[in-house]
Parts: sequence; structure tokens; C-alpha cells
Amino acid sequence: MFTNYLFQFARILAFCFLGEVCHAVLPLPVPASVYGLVLLLLALNFRLIRLEDVKEVGVFLTGIFPLLFVPAAAGVMELWAEMGEMLLPIIIAIIPVTVLVMVTAGKTTQALTSRKKNKETAANDGIAE
Repeated sequence: MFTNYLFQFARILAFCFLGEVCHAVLPLPVPASVYGLVLLLLALNFRLIRLEDVKEVGVFLTGIFPLLFVPAAAGVMELWAEMGEMLLPIIIAIIPVTVLVMVTAGKTTQALTSRKKNKETAANDGIAE
């Protein structure tokens, strides 16, 4: 059982490493973690690896994800004096972007839900005839 977790973690680390390689090789301003996640997504979609090969460790890592923000929050608290004078511009930048993301996510969800309902209705109408 323990070795299963180690192998799952090793697979995830392999994609993290591949993301670092892509970041070093490609001249794009994309973080290595994004490359790694995209490569993992592609491997899952093309069935190069199965979801069961990374699921348990992925769920665990998702569960402890909030702990990973503690060092960043501590850094913000340490630099609070310097950030205090930039607080108003930061808030002015954050609020509209947050609203835009929320509206976009909501509209996208509504459109996808509506599309799914329309497909189900069309499928049910086809069966009823």
C-alpha cells in the first residue's frame, strides 16, 4: 500500500520535472508548474497513464493545499510595511479582476449547463418518438 503511494507520488513528480524542463527549454513566460499540469492532463486524456495511477496522492495533495500558502502569507506579513503604501492600487486592481473572473465563470457554467440540458432534452425527444 505504501509503495503504491510512493509510485503515485513519483509519477506526479515526474510531470513536475518535465514541466521544469519545458520551462527551461521553451522561451515562453509560462510557469513550470503550468507546463507540468498540462502535460499531466494530456497524459490522462490520451490514456498514457490512468487516473488510478495518481488519484490517491492527488487527493491527498489537494487536501493539504491550503498549508502551502502559509509561507507566502508569512512573506506578505513580513513585507506589510512596504506593501502598505501600495494597498490602494492593489485593491483597485484586484476587485475588478475578481468580479470579471466570477462573472465569466458563472456565465460559462450557465452556458455549459444549458447546453447539457438541451442535449438531454433532444436525446429524450428522440427516444420518445
